[in-house]
Amino acid sequence: MAALSPERPLVVSVLAVTAILFGALTLLSGGATLFFDGAARAAAGDYVGFVLWFNFMAGFAYVVAGVGLFGLHRWGRRLSVLICVATLTVFVAFGIHILLGGAFEPRTVGAMILRSAVWLVIAVKAQTIELGDSEA
Repeated sequence: MAALSPERPLVVSVLAVTAILFGALTLLSGGATLFFDGAARAAAGDYVGFVLWFNFMAGFAYVVAGVGLFGLHRWGRRLSVLICVATLTVFVAFGIHILLGGAFEPRTVGAMILRSAVWLVIAVKAQTIELGDSEA
């Protein structure tokens, strides 16, 4: 039986809701571009496939991490760190793509800076959260 969870600090709720909303928006925008022809795909311009697919798939992880953080689970904290590291790794790969002359949209640079910053803040702040579960 799990130990009683400590009271959820406001910062945890903010981090969790931010992760969940960020994930939902990521799934909507990425899904529209990947799966529907039309305005979303045209507006995306010279998108980089691996970045778009990573961000779309990561959207699911954002939601799961938010749920884990909200529930004060250790796995939510670990998943936040994994998302941060993976996002930074894809950002580096995207930079290499650009340096090698690959086509890209300049706004993707801004989007990746935002994603990296959001997940860096969430991952770092999550390390300070008192967790309620003593297992995994």
